[in-house]
Amino acid sequence: MIENIGMGFIILGILFDFFGVLGLVRLPDVYNRLQAATKCVTFGSAGILFGTFLMKGFTSFGFKALLGIAFIFLTSPVAAHVIARASHRSGIPLAKETTIDRYKEDNEGEK
Repeated sequence: MIENIGMGFIILGILFDFFGVLGLVRLPDVYNRLQAATKCVTFGSAGILFGTFLMKGFTSFGFKALLGIAFIFLTSPVAAHVIARASHRSGIPLAKETTIDRYKEDNEGEK
């Protein structure tokens, strides 16, 4: 039973990863692509690792999967923020459909 639940988490994680890749291909600019990649791939990878933990149990491999989840949840949002801020500061334009630029409103681009 627990293996079926673990396989369900793995399949759900693969679906999240697929939608993240689809967002990378379909979305118009670096900021939207970053949003898709960060959210979907974070939850996708965490789902795959959690499914692996459920299937392997409380072994050294299972604990490594849990550590991997913690590492992804801590580093992915920080990396996305740094990439978005650096992109904005270097002058990469937003998509023409974008209506609000909070960095520009806060004078973030000025040094």
